[in-house]
Formats: sequence, C-alpha cells, structure tokens
Amino acid sequence: MGNSSKDDSATSGDASAGDVQPANSSLYSEGERVLAYHGPRIYEAKVQKTEIRKKEWRYFVHYLGWNKNWDEWVGEDRLMKHTEENVQKQQALDKKQSIDKNVKSGRSNQAKAKSSMDAKVDKEDIKNNVPKGKKRKTDSGAEKGSVTVEKLVKIQIPATLKKQLVDDWEYVTQQDKLVKLPRSPTVDEILTKFLEYKTKKDGMGADSIGEILKGIRCYFDKSLPTMLLYKRERKQYSEVVANEVSPSTIYGAEHLLRLFVKLPELLAYVNIEEETMTRLQQKLLDFLKFLQKNQSTFFLSAYDGAKVSEGKGKGKDD
Repeated sequence: MGNSSKDDSATSGDASAGDVQPANSSLYSEGERVLAYHGPRIYEAKVQKTEIRKKEWRYFVHYLGWNKNWDEWVGEDRLMKHTEENVQKQQALDKKQSIDKNVKSGRSNQAKAKSSMDAKVDKEDIKNNVPKGKKRKTDSGAEKGSVTVEKLVKIQIPATLKKQLVDDWEYVTQQDKLVKLPRSPTVDEILTKFLEYKTKKDGMGADSIGEILKGIRCYFDKSLPTMLLYKRERKQYSEVVANEVSPSTIYGAEHLLRLFVKLPELLAYVNIEEETMTRLQQKLLDFLKFLQKNQSTFFLSAYDGAKVSEGKGKGKDD
C-alpha cells in the first residue's frame, strides 16, 4: 500500500449498470467497517459503495489509515466481518509476519506490520504489486510514484494461492527451509502443460497463448535473481544456476507464483493497448486458476529443512 494517510473520506469508483440482481442479498452495507485481504495481509477497511457486477456483489473499500489512492473494488472473498474473532485472526496473521521494529514512529500500526517480503522490498528497492511508498527508488532510479495506481494491472490471485504465498514465506523466513531444487514440474513444464490444456479445452491456437507463456517465461528468468528470491535463497541460487541455465528449467510453481505478485507493476511499464491488456489479464487469470486447480500437484506440501545459509543468526531475514 502507499504512504499512510488518515483520510477516511469516500472516493468514487467506476460502476457498471444493468447487472442482474443476484439471489442472495449483500453481506456488507455501505459505511460498514470490515476487514479486507490485500495481498497476504488483512487490513481494516470501510465499505464505501456496493454494486452488482456479473451477478456478484462487489464492494468499493477504503483501507483505514491509508491513502485513498489504494481504494478499490473487491469481491466478497476479500472481506470479513469486523468481529472480535476475525480481529484475532488478523492479529494472529500479523504475528506470523516479520515486523520491522525500526520503522519510523510516524508510520501507522498497519505499516509496521508489513510482511517479511515487503520489508525485503523496502531494503532492495524492488517493485511489488502492493506499493510500499511513493518516494522509494526503483532499480532504474525512477521514483515509485511514477507509476500511477490507475495504470497498475489488476491480477486477482485466488484465495488458496494467497495462502500458498503466506506458507511459502513462513517456510523460508521462519522455519529456515528451502524449496529443494531442481523442482518437478519446473516452470517450463508447467507452462507447457497449460498450453496443452488450453489448446485441448478451448481449441485455442497455440501461437496466441504461446506468445503470452513465452513472455511469462522471459519475465521469470530475468526477474528471479533480483526480485523473486528471499535473502536466504540466494546462496542456493548461486549453487544450482549456472551461467547458461535458465531458472525456468530448475525452479517450480513456488517461485512462479511469486512472479504474479510483481507482474502488475512490471506490466505498467509496457505500452499495451487497453483491449489487448484486458485480454492479457484474462489469460493470466486463466493461468492462475490452472495453478489453483493443480495446486496439490504443482506445489510442495513441505520444504527442505537443510541449512539455508552461512549468515544465519546475524539478524532477521527481511
């Protein structure tokens, strides 16, 4: 999320008319205080607007204590009632995350509770799907604020895959475990399986979907060493990836899923027509649903407990 702001005022959002009323009534009402998932974390929010899109309720929420630039439309799967039980769930999730004890006192409590991956992003100036501060520099030297929220591509990661990301973070940063390499299936193999699946299911031409998968593979190979690794995984990377070897032939679904957290901002720098971008978003969502459908096959249920690095014990892995 962006810079903290105590502005809780309502903001306008795009609304579509003419949708059919669903059979069930809205779970949340305008002005209601709720808890909302944003990435792997839960934040307090307020429902500003409600509407029906494609027979489903959608809610325009404002994250309390955060700049209104991060207000957005979300589905019911992103929201929870603001009850004592759910607040305890939020607090329990906070305890699982690495809290930066040295953050400035002026930042909000929610900003202090950023995840370990977020703290890693702050230190290494790496772009993330959930921006952390508009004045942080990127690797190219440009200010983070140079990419507007409106230009960010929306990629909705399914709830079960969000939990996979949280478990992934916990295995590596809290339990000192790593993904055993090489993985099977590899990223290359997963992309090939998806191509075969779409060609057979929808009769789509291999060329059209193949170009998108080629782009995903390219993004993965280029961004893995600089954007997709926790600090404790770098030693392993240097040992298993030779100069001429593509990471997509060694790593698997665990690291591929991390790429989809970064993709929205990476794509914001690409000049793509709106219609083309809409089709791309749908293809990326189809791919995430494919990962979700094969989650038990593609993802490890447990990581390797071998020693991760020589520097263990020198401080928290942010």
